[in-house]
Amino acid sequence: MTELTILMPCLNEAETIEVCVVKALRYLDEAGIDGEVLVADNGSTDGSRDIAERLGARVVPVPVRGYGAALIAGIEAARGQFVIMGDCDDSYDFSRLDAFVSSLRAGADLVMGNRFRGGIASGAMPALHRYFGNPVLSGIGRILFGAPVGDFHCGLRGFSRRAILGLKLSAPGMEFASEMVIKASIMGLRIEEVPTTLSPDGRSRPPHLRSWRDGWRHLKLLLSYAPQWLFYYPGLAFLGIGAAIFLALLGGPVTLGGLTFDTATLILASALVLVGFQCVCFYALARLHSVQAGLLPRTPRFERLSKTITVDRCCQVGGMLLLVGIGSAIWSVVIWGRADFGDLTASMIARPASFAVTCLSLGAQTVMAGFLWGFLGIRSTGPDAGVDAAESEGLLVPGTVGR
Repeated sequence: MTELTILMPCLNEAETIEVCVVKALRYLDEAGIDGEVLVADNGSTDGSRDIAERLGARVVPVPVRGYGAALIAGIEAARGQFVIMGDCDDSYDFSRLDAFVSSLRAGADLVMGNRFRGGIASGAMPALHRYFGNPVLSGIGRILFGAPVGDFHCGLRGFSRRAILGLKLSAPGMEFASEMVIKASIMGLRIEEVPTTLSPDGRSRPPHLRSWRDGWRHLKLLLSYAPQWLFYYPGLAFLGIGAAIFLALLGGPVTLGGLTFDTATLILASALVLVGFQCVCFYALARLHSVQAGLLPRTPRFERLSKTITVDRCCQVGGMLLLVGIGSAIWSVVIWGRADFGDLTASMIARPASFAVTCLSLGAQTVMAGFLWGFLGIRSTGPDAGVDAAESEGLLVPGTVGR
C-alpha cells in the first residue's frame, strides 16, 4: 500500500500549481517515501489540471464546488495510508514535510501545522486574520473542545486516512478546516502540532477566502458542535437568575440600596425563566439529534439523560405545571371578582397573573419538548423498529399501525 498521499485542492491555480507539484514530487523522491501527489480539481478552467497531469500528479475531478468538497473527494480517492494536505498556491513548502511524516509514523491521527510557531512571512496573512480572526476562533475551539491546537485554520496538515474517513466529514466550504479538528477532538483522536511556515502566495488574483463570510461559517460550526455552550450553560444561567428574582418578588416588592424592584422586574424575571428553560430543552434535543446522527459520541452523561427523559415523565411534569398554572389563573379571576371586576392595581394582579402565565408556559413547553424528544428518539433499524420504539415511548397505541 502507498504510504503517503500529498493532496492539493485546486481551483484555477495555473500560476502556482507547477511549483507545488514539483516540490511535492521531489520531497517524495528525496525522502524515499512510496507516495503520490493527488490534485482534487474543483472545476478549473485555466489549464491547472493539464499542468498537474503533465508533471506526474494524479488528478481527481470534483464537480461539487467548495474547499471542503474538494478535500473530501480527494481523501476518499487517496491511495496513501497517510495524507498530507495543503493549498497549491505556493504559500506552504511541500519540500519540508519531515515533521508531519515523523509524527504520523509515530502514531498521531492528525498532525496540525502551526504557522504562529513556525513563522508567518510579511504579507503572507492579512492583519485581520493574524491578530483577530484566527486567534479568536482557535481560542474558542480550544475552550469548547479542549483541542490542543493553536492554529485551527492552518491549511497544511497530515492525518491517517482511515481515522479521518471515520469522522464522516461533510462541510463543503472553508469551515471544513474547523470540522476536522472539532470531530477529531470529540472522537478522542491523537492530535499533535508541528511548526510550519507561511509565505505570501504566488497568485496574482485574490484568494477564494472571504474573511467575514467564512469567519462566521467557522464560528457557526464551532457552536453547532457544542450545544452545551450554545444552549445548556446560558440556559442554566438564565433559569437560575430568573427563578431567584421571580421567587423573591412573588411575595411583594423588594428594596435594595434605595431601589425598589416590583412588578416590572417580576415580568422580566419571568421572561428569563422561560428563555432559560427553553434553552435547556433545546440542549437536550440538540444533543439527542447529534448522537442519533453520529455527530457526537454517546457518553455516560447522555445515557443517564436519555434514561431520565421520557414522554410519559415529561407529560406528567408538564401536566402538573399546567394544573398549577390553571389554578393560579382561576385565583387571579377570583381576585378580580372580589373587586367587582373593576380596575385593579398592578401590584395586586401582576403576581398571580405572572405566576399563572409562567407555569402554563413551562408546562406546555415541557409536554411539547417531551413529545419531540420521543420523535427524535425513534431509530429505524428494520421494518418495525421505528414502530416498536414509538410504542415504547407511548407515542402509538399497539395494534393501531396500518389501520
